Amino acid sequence: MNAKTPHEILRTHFGFDTFRGPQQQIIEHVLQRQHALVIMPTGMGKSLCYQIPALAIAAESAEGDKQPITLVLSPLIALMKDQVDSLQQKGIKATFINSSLRKHERENRYNGVSDGRYSLLYVTPERFRKQEFLDVIANRDVKLLAVDEAHCISEWGHDFRPDYTRLSELRAIMHNPPTIALTATATPE
Repeated sequence: MNAKTPHEILRTHFGFDTFRGPQQQIIEHVLQRQHALVIMPTGMGKSLCYQIPALAIAAESAEGDKQPITLVLSPLIALMKDQVDSLQQKGIKATFINSSLRKHERENRYNGVSDGRYSLLYVTPERFRKQEFLDVIANRDVKLLAVDEAHCISEWGHDFRPDYTRLSELRAIMHNPPTIALTATATPE
């Protein structure tokens, strides 16, 4: 694939001419393989802060290389579906795997992930409990981990999900990719 700049991806896939607020700075930081914690109000374009790097990383991969993938941890099945539907309408190779899928659909998506058909994969952190998922993800080069709705990490928050406390373990399974955590809600805890 031909490498694309973040601005080219922004224009081509998302239809915007300029970045909003700190988006460009965050994207450049992530593309330098640095971790990031992004706290931005709802509607300010947090998702672009990992979606654009995901597409830039995918565009950089050489033919024959183990295809890179960006893994997105998301706590909500409906949010995953909405984001993936929107990305697919833009011609972006994205999918989700969660409990809403029938076994046949899930197996087809696992095959697609293994075959390198997707640049972005949305899952809940609980998916890492499934050996079949671990086997599939072992065949891909996870270049970026995005933790959406990162406030779920805090055991003090109202949305606490115990599997979010396993993030360091999950990152190790994926060979510690750069990680971007995003939320509109952040307390000091």
